[in-house]
Amino acid sequence: MQISSVGGMGLLDSLLGAEGRKSFKRKDSDAGEAGKALEELRGSLYNELRTSEGAKRQQQRFCGPVVAMTFNFFVAVMGRVGFNFPIFLTLLHYAVSWLLLAIFRTLSWLPVSPPAKTTPSSSIFLLGAIMAFASGLANTSLKYNSVGFYQMAKIAVTPTIVLAEFVLFRKTISFKKVLALGAVSAGVAVARVTDLQFNAFGACIALAWIVPSAINKILWSSLQQQANWTALALMWKTTPITIFFLLALMPWLDPPGVLLFKWDINNSCAILSSALLGFLLQWSGALALGATSATSHVVLGQFKTSVILVGGYILLDSDPGLVSLSSAVFALASMSVYTSLNLKESKDGSNKQIPVQTPVSKTKTSENGSEDSTVIKTTNDV
Repeated sequence: MQISSVGGMGLLDSLLGAEGRKSFKRKDSDAGEAGKALEELRGSLYNELRTSEGAKRQQQRFCGPVVAMTFNFFVAVMGRVGFNFPIFLTLLHYAVSWLLLAIFRTLSWLPVSPPAKTTPSSSIFLLGAIMAFASGLANTSLKYNSVGFYQMAKIAVTPTIVLAEFVLFRKTISFKKVLALGAVSAGVAVARVTDLQFNAFGACIALAWIVPSAINKILWSSLQQQANWTALALMWKTTPITIFFLLALMPWLDPPGVLLFKWDINNSCAILSSALLGFLLQWSGALALGATSATSHVVLGQFKTSVILVGGYILLDSDPGLVSLSSAVFALASMSVYTSLNLKESKDGSNKQIPVQTPVSKTKTSENGSEDSTVIKTTNDV
């Protein structure tokens, strides 16, 4: 056997030659290095997701403002399912979301939460409770009011956010952005003024929804941007609290008879599909809030409304009327102005963080006794 092996090796050497042997060795070496690099990449990515800071960096890397807001836009315009039990439907959405998050956690796909000491438990509890009221009252408002009236109530969320951020964080916005936001709101209001149908109870629900909706967006944005929370980790922590409060709201806002509903295959699949879309909508909305701001998220919602109105006229031959169509186009133009102002402020803020080299005169004595030298000192322009 040894002679045969030596003979086989000699035959292989004679067929391949020295260059062939080197080629095989190079290929084996390259394959080994590629495999090692892949394993190192997998290991680094896994370790990155094991810390809240690393998971936050990965979310910011792959889900910037444009990606997050585009994701939210496409999910939001995919449609809704008709169901006369809005709180129960919201409860099903969050229950499915929690189940999916539990699967992610089992598979180690769920990012790690920041240390408990960095975020008070009261903030998590408050966000979970506020989410129940914001989502539940929104769906209840859509049951008793027309979409146009719901959009009119949503316009009031913008000044509520501006006021709340000033009270809570002393955050102010420029006068130009105030004008742009006013123009956006006016355009959307005129575009939807022809579709105002509501009753007294529905109007009360819509008014009660405004403040929770504003606070909900502010908390989602601030916790992600200031406390290193990722969207999925924050959803995992707050969803059980939201489910608890939705269960408490159900007897008060839902009509009786949910168990008597026709739970056939078609209806069940439609509701389950809406729950899956609801998970994607919540996740994309959380990503958008983490990447931008609460006010920008409201503007994104008004952008969806305007695009649907204009898109229906262009693609589906709908006739909203000249006034509504012109107002929607005006709102879209105002949103472009608001976006450009945001980008300009973001660019100016980034420039302030870049180290600027400023010449600072510092004298030193040269060999010939003269005092002449300039030293460059690096400073941060804050």
